[in-house]
Order: sequence, then C-alpha cells, then structure tokens
Amino acid sequence: MAHYLIVGGTQGIGLAITEALLKQGHRLTIWARTAVSIPGAEMVTNDPTAGELNMAQLPEVLDGLVYCPGSINLKPFARLTPADFLQDFQINVLGAVNSLQAVLPRLKRSPSASVVLFSSVAATQGMPFHASIAASKGAVEGMVKALAAEWAPAIRVNAVAPSLTHTPLAAKLLSSPEKIAAAAQRHPLQSIGSPADIAAMAVFLLGAESRWISGQILHVDGGMSSIKS
Repeated sequence: MAHYLIVGGTQGIGLAITEALLKQGHRLTIWARTAVSIPGAEMVTNDPTAGELNMAQLPEVLDGLVYCPGSINLKPFARLTPADFLQDFQINVLGAVNSLQAVLPRLKRSPSASVVLFSSVAATQGMPFHASIAASKGAVEGMVKALAAEWAPAIRVNAVAPSLTHTPLAAKLLSSPEKIAAAAQRHPLQSIGSPADIAAMAVFLLGAESRWISGQILHVDGGMSSIKS
C-alpha cells in the first residue's frame, strides 16, 4: 500500500479523502492545524499554510501529497484590500509551495508519486465577487502545469476544480434550505456537490489508474464550467 501526506485532512473534502484512502488500506500522515484522532492515520500539528513540517514524522518515501486548505472570500472588488489578496494567496498558493518544497525529496524516492492540488470553478468562470479567490486559484492552475512539466516523468501533478460543495468552508453560503436550493439551480446537474464527490476524483488522481494523467485541471462542478444551464 502507498503512503500519502494529506495536508488539511481533518474536515470537509480533506476528511473525505482521508476516509476514502484509509478504507483502501493506505498509510496516511495528516498535516493540520488541530490534532484530530483519526484511527489509522498519523498527525502532524501546526498551520500548514505557514508552518514548518516536522520531517522526522514522515516516512523516507512518500507516494503522494494532497493539499486541501482553501478559502472562500467573496466581496465586491471595491471592498477587497491587498491584505485580502495576500491572505488568499498565502492559503491557496504559498501553503502548497511550502508543503511541496518540504517533501519533494521524499516524493522523488517513490516510483510513482502523485500530487493533487485544488483549484475552483471560479478560476475559469467569471463570477461576481470572486476576484481574490479566482486570482489565487488561477495561480494554482498555472503552478500545476509548470510543476507537471518540471517533474515529469517522476511525479505527476494535477488539480481538482470543484464548484460549491457541502463543507464547513461553505457553511455560510448554504445555511438555509432556500440558499441550498438557489445554489443547486445554478448548476446544470441541479445539485450541490458533496465532499465524497470531490474526494473520489482526488483518490483517482493519486492512484495507478490515472498513471497517464498529468498537468490537468479536472472539473468536478456539476457541469458548471462547460454546460449552459
């Protein structure tokens, strides 16, 4: 079985990925801000978007990394400050950079390492009030393609780009039946995604079944990015 590092694997999509990989029998190390007891997984606790990883807690070989931390910072452009842009960039981009640079030697020792990052449907679909998050997720997509080219053929790098999903991060946007129904109607498939929907794609991208996929942005978004409802 493989050994994966899941950054931010204790809630929402990250937790769904953790649970799916544990069910398959893989070994996991979870890097998160808060220690959570997850049977079968080892924990590294500090802020992965800015902190240092204790390398002694990692195996010498890592078969993959999933970087799950993200942000939803929706404001009119006139109200966004440089600090807003910097915060979103820190969480979505620099946190991933920090994680990848820390474990790159361990990924290189694997015969088939895979990296999965997260973008957003907002990176390619123009949406009001999404300027800051779209800017940072656009940077993630650019980094995915650059690293996929730089690290081929040793390490595959891909990203999953979800739309609105039932997670704690999106709780304010889905806080009532009316909000949920309105959000669902904006998607061609007329529903909101679940963490399990997104986790399934991430798990696929980690495994051998996706061995010929790299440098791709996989949209799991209820059809929003490519279908006119």
